[in-house]
Amino acid sequence: MNVRRLIPTAATAGAVTLGLLALSACSTSDAASVDGDGRLKVSASFYPMQYLAEQIGGANVTVTPLTKPGVEPHDLELKPRQTAELNDSGLILYLKGVQPAVDKAIEQSDVKYKVDAATLTQLEHFDTAGGHDHGHEEGHEGETEAEHEEHAAEGEAGHEEHQDEAGADPHIWLDPVKYAEVAKGVGAQMEKADPDHAADYRKNTDALVAKLTALHTDFEQGLKNSSTKTFITTHSAFGYLAERYGLEQEGIAGVDPESEPSPARIKELQGIAKKDKVTTVFFETLASDKTAKTLASDTGLRTDVLDPLEGITDRSKGDDYIEVMRANLAALQKALGAK
Repeated sequence: MNVRRLIPTAATAGAVTLGLLALSACSTSDAASVDGDGRLKVSASFYPMQYLAEQIGGANVTVTPLTKPGVEPHDLELKPRQTAELNDSGLILYLKGVQPAVDKAIEQSDVKYKVDAATLTQLEHFDTAGGHDHGHEEGHEGETEAEHEEHAAEGEAGHEEHQDEAGADPHIWLDPVKYAEVAKGVGAQMEKADPDHAADYRKNTDALVAKLTALHTDFEQGLKNSSTKTFITTHSAFGYLAERYGLEQEGIAGVDPESEPSPARIKELQGIAKKDKVTTVFFETLASDKTAKTLASDTGLRTDVLDPLEGITDRSKGDDYIEVMRANLAALQKALGAK
């Protein structure tokens, strides 16, 4: 599970329980699932889910994001009012494993349509220091053929289990291809929740998938030829993106961009930077850039932003997912010496 700062259970239990107690006498009838204008009420856990809900839902939905702009999503603690909004939804869209407080509240909610994006595509495992894939489809070193088949069967046992396995990376939205898979699943669930507008949801889903496919093509072509394939980042969020486009992600300190890397890791990265002709150390907008700047200073490298798109703020290099992803592409092309 790629969660940077897990919220202590005791810290979240109070807020969640308070909200649920306040709602114990409330009805969660179908009437609560639409607003005054008859639009489906959708709760979205954080920005990547909000973007999907808005793009696919269009004029037929009212989207309430649980994570406000500028708030680090992993640190979110739900207020009783937010729990009330959650339970008043016609559909909840979230990504299990990213936000413990949200997961707990959703688990206890009896909203009929609860869509976990992690169940809509294949989650994988990555070495958070180096970005190498340790997904379900690969064998384990030293295992027998029978053991390999058993592991493969376990990997196909159901997407619902993937997020619970240690090391499963939830950053699926940073791969446009996987994000498109999720979009299709979300569209199908919206059709079920609000069949009167099924045709609109299908049309909007197709339009979004087309945009994501175009974005994928631009990444594929834009990163095909470059001086190096290696990039260094404070936040090891880009495993899916790296795997999709044949790159190597090197995380400074694993999944937590604000933790201090060990002297051994710094020395290792200095060697990697020299060997692989790395030019840039990336940091993100919602976390400190101290570690990235220190490493860059020590190794004579530049710094730049590679946005994990967990939220849009006035510091983001774009107003929505597509714009920020294109800014990420431009940053990677510059850093990798794309030709």
